Amino acid sequence: MRKPRDLDAELKALGDKARDLKSRKVQQLGELVIATGADSLSADELAGALIMLAEKDGARKEAWAKRGTAFFQSRARRTAPAAARHTGGARAQPGGAQTPSGGPGSA
Repeated sequence: MRKPRDLDAELKALGDKARDLKSRKVQQLGELVIATGADSLSADELAGALIMLAEKDGARKEAWAKRGTAFFQSRARRTAPAAARHTGGARAQPGGAQTPSGGPGSA
């Protein structure tokens, strides 16, 4: 005979995992803002810039993604040991690669 599933425990575990992922995402976004120097902007300026970035066309987003990838690759070269430098841009994340160019002086 099969042991019954504890659905309540599974739901709780999934909820905990979702909370952890959300918390990690918020922390990584904060780290990204600091790493790009965008922490010098006011909350209103940063929010306005992000809203504008979200409304732009695909070609411009692609250019921003390339610029973001270059940002993460140059950071990896400066901070990683020589053996770990050739990772092929593993640190650049598709969702996070668009925001580094959102600082002052872009679009």
